[in-house]
Amino acid sequence: MIPISVLEKFNASLKTYSKDRMVFDEGEIAHFYYQIMEGQLKMFNRTEDGKEFVQGYFEDGNSFGEPPLFSDSKYPAAAITLTECSIYVLSKSDFFELLKSNPEIHLKFTRDICKRMIYKAKIAREVSIYPPEHRILTLLHHLKNALPSESPFEVPLTRQQISELTGLRVETVIRAIKKLEKSKKLSIRERKVFL
Repeated sequence: MIPISVLEKFNASLKTYSKDRMVFDEGEIAHFYYQIMEGQLKMFNRTEDGKEFVQGYFEDGNSFGEPPLFSDSKYPAAAITLTECSIYVLSKSDFFELLKSNPEIHLKFTRDICKRMIYKAKIAREVSIYPPEHRILTLLHHLKNALPSESPFEVPLTRQQISELTGLRVETVIRAIKKLEKSKKLSIRERKVFL
């Protein structure tokens, strides 16, 4: 998202996180901008009974956890590494100086944040009122539009990840995907889902 040369110019440090390491926890105050150089992580909430609801998966080049920096608030979700990660970490004050000094980066950053907010609003609506098949199709269409792809679009998520992103049980996701295949809204080839 932000060029590495610019991050380094504004004093970002590159930190290594081992697999399954918490980068920040839900409820902590936001003090840093994070951008992944290499690796994968997820942001999630955990319910009282231990169930996880995944807010998003992030990988090479993605930033995460920025909105609380702008509102001086706490993280609404936790972030944990799924693989070993190399992550650029930039203090909040240096991050704001970077944005002030680079209006083109600020504008791109604002656009990306808005896209994420629109996705969150769509998913919140889906989870609250629509049946599983509709929720899954909305997620898959969002991914197809957000990622560079060929036709047909190969969904880069496992059934487990679809489950975590839609708030559905894995068994429900499997049944819903089979229904969607029967109605020809998607296809399955060698256990992979295509849209």
